Amino acid sequence: MTLDQISVRQIKGVSAPKEEELHAFGVQTVADLLDYFPYRYEDYRIRELSEVKDGEKVTVQGTIRGNGILQRYGRSKSRLTCKIEIEHMLVTAVWFNRHFLQSQLVPGREIVLTGKWEQQRLQMTISESEFPDKAGAPKSGTLQPVYSVGGGITQPWMRKTVGQALAQYGAMIEEVLPHSLVEQHGLMSRRDAVLHIHQPGDVREGQEARRRMVYEELFLFQLKLQAYRSLNRKRGDGIAHKVNGETIRLFAQTLPFELTDGQKKVVNEIMSDMRQPAAMNRLLQGDVGSGKTVVAAIALYCTVKAGHQGALMVPTEILADQHLRSLQKLFADAGIEVGLLTGSMTERRRRDVLAGLQMGMIDIIVGTHALIQDGVFFRSLGLVVTDEQHRFGVNQRSVLRRKGLNPDVLTMTATPIPRTLAITAFGDMDVSTIRERPHGRKPIKTYWVKHGMMDRVLGFIRKEVDEGRQAYVICPLIEESDKLDVQNAIDVFVQMQQAFPDLKVGLLHGRLTASDKDEVMSSFSENETQLLIATTVVEVGVDVPNATLMIIMDSERFGLSQLHQLRGRVGRGEHQSHCILVADPKSETGRERMKVMTETDDGFEVARRDLELRGPGDFFGTKQSGLPEFRVADMAADFETLELARDDAAELCAKEEFWTESAYARVRAYLQKDQIFQGEQLD
Repeated sequence: MTLDQISVRQIKGVSAPKEEELHAFGVQTVADLLDYFPYRYEDYRIRELSEVKDGEKVTVQGTIRGNGILQRYGRSKSRLTCKIEIEHMLVTAVWFNRHFLQSQLVPGREIVLTGKWEQQRLQMTISESEFPDKAGAPKSGTLQPVYSVGGGITQPWMRKTVGQALAQYGAMIEEVLPHSLVEQHGLMSRRDAVLHIHQPGDVREGQEARRRMVYEELFLFQLKLQAYRSLNRKRGDGIAHKVNGETIRLFAQTLPFELTDGQKKVVNEIMSDMRQPAAMNRLLQGDVGSGKTVVAAIALYCTVKAGHQGALMVPTEILADQHLRSLQKLFADAGIEVGLLTGSMTERRRRDVLAGLQMGMIDIIVGTHALIQDGVFFRSLGLVVTDEQHRFGVNQRSVLRRKGLNPDVLTMTATPIPRTLAITAFGDMDVSTIRERPHGRKPIKTYWVKHGMMDRVLGFIRKEVDEGRQAYVICPLIEESDKLDVQNAIDVFVQMQQAFPDLKVGLLHGRLTASDKDEVMSSFSENETQLLIATTVVEVGVDVPNATLMIIMDSERFGLSQLHQLRGRVGRGEHQSHCILVADPKSETGRERMKVMTETDDGFEVARRDLELRGPGDFFGTKQSGLPEFRVADMAADFETLELARDDAAELCAKEEFWTESAYARVRAYLQKDQIFQGEQLD
């Protein structure tokens, strides 16, 4: 019997009610409990007071030099004080609501105190205390684990129960990593690591135990991804697009601009994948305005020339309309039929589009999530492109993929992803990156101003409009809210109409109907509207080259990546563009965001700083991204281990002996349990 088959009820001291409470934490078996690691440690090692900073929590040992003085407040509250000699200093120790200790405070007795040190008053506020002469193992001198607990499960009970589980079942902990990797990286055995992560003898031991468990967690996660990739390539049941390089080159020459070196490089990577019989699964990431759409257009052209159909899924109808127009322009002379499918279409138009898709009369379909609804069938789907992938849930992307027989998949994002996250969230994908801007694009100048400087901002709007340019003003909310004191779009719309009575001011937000949104956007695109007040509905993909000024109200309320996306709506034409952040941030994080935005307009640097400020879980929105939740690993802090684990897993999966030899049986069993061999698509 293995540890994942033994119920926690078998651990001495775990009653039926406690078992139920452990189940609420996801702890069902002994294996679950031993893998329920502490998230930090309380340091009870005894220190010298002379090396402790004011306000710091510390554990010290001293001798009682007076009787305890007790003051009571009401029925249950009390304050107990006593003079303790510590390193030849007389320190006042203060306990709150610990009246029962008074009788134990005997002059001359040794005591160990843990609490907050107040240097000026020579006083310690005590959180825990113990007497070395008392029976039972003292905490002092140790690092005590701190677990995530609640309900009837307390820290002392959890520490005691984990200790009991280690005593009863520690000898049954089995190694899961191949011996060669444990040796190669100088890792603790799994048994030692589990023991020392729960009960570290010292800091170094705890660090080594954590290093081992971080590597194991990241390696097993990467092994799933790399095994899937390896098997997918071996299966070869995708579509091998038979298109020669000359056809692609001739099409590229018809484009109204020359491709950058970065674009050429990623086109070659994508074409190489599309020619293979294994299904492509590639992430294309590039900064705002780096020309990803043109690369996607070339890939779509390739699938059509090979006799298949392409689908481009985008998160909003505004963006779908824009991509439709762009692709129709690019394919005007190529005889390629581009269609549109969105939720707001009339039933008759929708029926026509669906028939065209099924009969193969539509070569490329652009659409929103309407593409993944029932009743949408393709004659032969060869390539799926999803734009702004973090806006779609994992399931939505895989539904579209299943509308063909293992079509190639190209996923695009203008939210540059730090390398660490790309390896983790998209470890089963190949990643292509466009780093440079198209020729002639000027960097956007970004400024941060306080609300009190709005007169100067209005003056700047007037200057740009007088020169024939246009401006966006972005607000966090549509209407006034009692809860949030922020500039809302409707109020700002009225204010701007009053400030600029001679200009046409537009209002765009998510509650407008699709036709109203189209009307507002086309009016702005054609410079009939000079000033557009909007919510973040313009964040993705809206392209108006004549717009040179982006003003973001209450910008501390937006995340860094979102601010960068909004900034990218300008700077798309020949004229110098500016972004003005209007904010009075009260938090350090808010001020840091403003600082980052004014220091750099490199999306990859913004993304790196965003990851540092927010952490990986919030980077895409954990629910949608499919990011794993690791027990011990931290993607930002452990990125070197992540890369190492990824390389090790890829190397192992490429070896023939990995799939056959007994030395790797345990990790193969892990993959089997996770259904890697069932032909499931990982997304």
